[in-house]
Amino acid sequence: MRPKLNLQTSTTLALTTQQPFNSHHDDVLDHVIISPAHHTIGLDDVVATSSGGHRPRGRPAGSKNKPKPPIIVARDSLNALRSHVLEVCSGAEIVETLSNYAHRRGKGVCVLSGTGTVVNVTLRNAGSVVTLGGRFEILSISGTVLPPPAPPGSGGLSIYMSGGEGQIVGGNVVAPLIASGTVTLMAASFSNAMFERLPLVLDDHS
Repeated sequence: MRPKLNLQTSTTLALTTQQPFNSHHDDVLDHVIISPAHHTIGLDDVVATSSGGHRPRGRPAGSKNKPKPPIIVARDSLNALRSHVLEVCSGAEIVETLSNYAHRRGKGVCVLSGTGTVVNVTLRNAGSVVTLGGRFEILSISGTVLPPPAPPGSGGLSIYMSGGEGQIVGGNVVAPLIASGTVTLMAASFSNAMFERLPLVLDDHS
């Protein structure tokens, strides 16, 4: 006998199946509740539910195309490099200014390049120290300035400049290096620098 469908006012669909009576079994009543019933349900769907039908496996359609939430870094790593544009005012001594900056920030400063003019430059080349008077245009400047407790002489700057007559001079900077006008430096700062002396000495347990 085919099942009877009864629509209830509480938006539920009741299915009642009654099997024929025989001498060995009492009446059997199967009752299935499907809620809410806001759309038309076919007889095959109800029969599948009452017989314990399985849900389809796998991802829902279109789930792979959903945008993924962005990854947000809450804080910077202590080992990360940070870029800086440093402006040195006219009349300031560049080496001392960078040393004070590194000391107050507690970070090492790696100077990558720079522009501007300097005066009264003192350079060291091949063991000799030369002081040059006049104004010079910076062609390139680079080096590292380390904060305490870095050992003395562990950093330094090198510079190449052009003079008023077109000559090019350069070498390792010995203070003073005075800015004539604003000098702009492109630099990167870093923390947690490890000081190691090379070559490494291997102990007996290595």
